[in-house]
Amino acid sequence: MSSTTLIDNAPIAPDLTDAKVHLVGMGRDDIATELERIGIPPKKVRMRTKQVFHWIYNYGVTSFDQMTNIAKPLREKLEAAFTLDRPEIVERLISVDGTRKYLIRMAPGIEVESVFIPDVSKTGALCVSSQVGCTLTCTFCHTGTQRLVRNLTAREIVLQVIIARDDLGEWPTTQENRRLTNIVFMGMGEPLYNTEKVGDALDTICDPEGLGIGRRRITVSTSGVVPDIVPMGARTKAQLAISLHAANDELRSQIMPINKKYPLKELMQACRDYPGLSNSRRITFEYVMLKGINDQPWHAKQLIKLLRGIPAKVNLIPFNPWPGTDYVCSDAETIKSFSDMVNAAGYASPIRKTRGQDIFAACGQLKSDSEKKRASTLRKETKASQK
Repeated sequence: MSSTTLIDNAPIAPDLTDAKVHLVGMGRDDIATELERIGIPPKKVRMRTKQVFHWIYNYGVTSFDQMTNIAKPLREKLEAAFTLDRPEIVERLISVDGTRKYLIRMAPGIEVESVFIPDVSKTGALCVSSQVGCTLTCTFCHTGTQRLVRNLTAREIVLQVIIARDDLGEWPTTQENRRLTNIVFMGMGEPLYNTEKVGDALDTICDPEGLGIGRRRITVSTSGVVPDIVPMGARTKAQLAISLHAANDELRSQIMPINKKYPLKELMQACRDYPGLSNSRRITFEYVMLKGINDQPWHAKQLIKLLRGIPAKVNLIPFNPWPGTDYVCSDAETIKSFSDMVNAAGYASPIRKTRGQDIFAACGQLKSDSEKKRASTLRKETKASQK
């Protein structure tokens, strides 16, 4: 019998490298491929994949010895070939309001930030990143000042959820009263410039035998990559959010250069064509409030006209400052008046409560290249600039 015979307790195939393969973050198909590679018989690959997948994503195990329904010889074989290690958490910060920010090193020089935002109702959303850096250069966004390094892989997107689950102690997935209930792609990068990997990641995140977060609890936010909006909706069945911030082409092109390529007429048509759009599945339009820029009554009227006929709600976001920006947040009274006008037109227009600002985890503040200053330094600079 050769050393590569396909039986469960056969030795590892001789062509394997010394480096162990990281299973955590992989999807079902990739795990199946890896199990077959080390000699699991084809007839048993599906069963073994289901077992391993369930232990990783339902129980969050960190050791193969915890996989108690798998025989010891096979567990030893898995241990020899694979690892369940997580990536390094470079920095973990907790805000005074309970928001948690993680700076995660996925690989040398590849660092991303994700943010867990708790809600008063004991639920919470994890804001995940889809890219390292960003190409869009929206003028009010700190992430836009960081050059694009690369797209994240599907595994690296899933790992952000794993890290948060570990930190919150929310294993197994089936436990009641979980705080991490929603996923929002509103972190670093433009998700629709990485649509394939976002879709693959969601297949793992939403798998009912794994992480088990329902697709209606997933929101993908885009700055307006028009050609990919409808295909993304068909692929992921996620909720759609549009990073809008201005309701006329001239102003939006000034603060969001992507509008020059995909103007508002095209963007709004893509919204009308979004799969499953209805009054119970509205599109969220995000609108950052910039003092003297986009916060006047006529801007509100333009927004109301733009949204006509689209099931929608508007999230008004007080601008979150960061070192070097010239923008200032609109006054509280101005934001309230703007919200009242939009609400009166029939569109829910909540004012988003700023969360995690003290640890630079608020909307538009994420930036984390390998040379970045740490949050403590940034906080000092921001306080100094506001004096």
